[in-house]
Amino acid sequence: MIETLIAYAWVGFGSALGGMARYGMGIAVARRLGDAFPYGTLLINVLGSFVIGFFGTLTMVDGPRPASPEARLFVMVGICGGFTTFSSFSLQTFELLRAGELPRAALYIVASVLLCVVFTTLGHYLAAGIGRSA
Repeated sequence: MIETLIAYAWVGFGSALGGMARYGMGIAVARRLGDAFPYGTLLINVLGSFVIGFFGTLTMVDGPRPASPEARLFVMVGICGGFTTFSSFSLQTFELLRAGELPRAALYIVASVLLCVVFTTLGHYLAAGIGRSA
């Protein structure tokens, strides 16, 4: 029980740091490049994908620099999760590709992108409808 609570604490602390980093980087990039295109989000997603791939491989049990499960949770689930969930998507896609599961990887890519856009649109229209009826 205590181990589970400690794991949640590591994830929560990492998520807070990742979320603050995302917010700060998004503002900084928008100030520098403008907000006509989501450069900040693109940069955040690419950077988060790099971090989860790099740290995940580096710190595996049989990797070059093995790390504790708590350290991996803190960085990979906490920081990367708070910074961007795209890093997890990228890692999972990479693992499917590495396993030779090209059709499943392609389905995952298409489904993830399309479903996220569809549900963003659905949420938008649902919220807009609530706003109109209030």
